[in-house]
Parts: sequence; C-alpha cells; structure tokens
Amino acid sequence: MIIIHAVFHVNPERRETFLAEIGPLVAASQAEEGNLSYELYEHSENKNVFIMVETWRDSEAVKFHNATSHFTSFAGKAGEFLSAPLEVKFYNAEETNV
Repeated sequence: MIIIHAVFHVNPERRETFLAEIGPLVAASQAEEGNLSYELYEHSENKNVFIMVETWRDSEAVKFHNATSHFTSFAGKAGEFLSAPLEVKFYNAEETNV
C-alpha cells in the first residue's frame, strides 16, 4: 500500500479557484480502480493550507493515476494556485492483521 501526503499552501486570492479545480480531481481519483482513499482536508488554523491524503493499492496504481487526464490537467495548473512549493511525502506501508 502506498500513502501520499501532498500539502498545498494556497494563495488566498486563488482559494476559491483552487477548490473548484481540485474537486473534479478528487472525485475522479476516488473512482480509480487502485484507489483506497483520496481525501482533501483543510488545516484547522490556516484556511489556505490543505492536505491531500491518498492511499493506493500499490505503486502501479499510483503510476496509473499520475498518467490520468484528471491528474495531469490539475498538475499542469497547480502552480497558479500556490503561495509556496508543493510538499509531497510518499510512504510505502504493508497491511498487517494484528
């Protein structure tokens, strides 16, 4: 299982446009075969910081996702919304039954 955390520091003037643009990305990503979860959260103290928490079945699912039109379309314009560089962290996790 692959877990990805992407932190978006959004320019306050572009916040509403960011939310309008990322909504279709979230919906389409959640519908992908290898997606286990794909959620956007707003920071509790800074309404212009968001974190995308993604969980994927495996690296092949991430590779497929990164090539989709909904991902590449959003990624191509993401810089227009940000006030700081995108922060992305990848985690490779194994599921265990305890």
